[in-house]
Amino acid sequence: MTSSLPRYIFLLISCGLATLLPGTLLAGEVDYAGARGDPIHFSPAIESATDDQCLSCHGEVLERKPLASSPAGVAASDTLAWYQTLDTYEGEQDTFHRRHLVTPLAERLMDMRCTTCHQGSNYREEAPVPPSADAGFTLRKAVDPNVCLMCHGKFNYQAMGLPMPWTDMRESMNNNCLTCHATFRTNRHQVNFLHPDEIEVAGAESGDVCYGCHGGRAWYRVSYPYPRHSWPGMPPVKPDWAKNRPEKSDPRFLE
Repeated sequence: MTSSLPRYIFLLISCGLATLLPGTLLAGEVDYAGARGDPIHFSPAIESATDDQCLSCHGEVLERKPLASSPAGVAASDTLAWYQTLDTYEGEQDTFHRRHLVTPLAERLMDMRCTTCHQGSNYREEAPVPPSADAGFTLRKAVDPNVCLMCHGKFNYQAMGLPMPWTDMRESMNNNCLTCHATFRTNRHQVNFLHPDEIEVAGAESGDVCYGCHGGRAWYRVSYPYPRHSWPGMPPVKPDWAKNRPEKSDPRFLE
């Protein structure tokens, strides 16, 4: 047993290098195991990863197109996707990544990067297959739902002091969010994945632009607890709903 120990250690080291070297040190083709173990998928490298670096391997996310027809034979051209029912969306059906990165609305209002949503993954901590009840692993590839919630949360009309949901009262407000927000909570959208100046212009053109990210595309039944940044003329008394709110955005969205 003792004599075999050095050989066992050598094999462990060799296997580790075989996983890491193709993606980090060796030139030429990178195999799947090496790519998964590349440092760019882990902290701290993932924090400074550029879109060009990500898309050099994952460029297919911008090349894919929706199916021309469903498995049941229904043509995409004869139907509307949920996002096509919104006044702010233009064009044919498109994929999830393209709608967040390269469609006209995305390019005008957003400056999202791959790392806005994707913060790397550790394949050693993914859920095992087959799963077991006591594995204790997590699906680390999953995007933090709080990132999605920022633009896909429920419209919190109660916190805004409105008597009913926006869809029930926007006509009485001329569908104009700036009726109130021209002077209220004016320090907004100052994060690195948005174009704040363009959002202000688009919001003045149509309240649907504002509502689109504040309830109009809700995937969740809860609202996002937005930081309560100070603004000129801000009331000195903090309302109850805001007492536990942060006063600054997450630092990684401010860099």
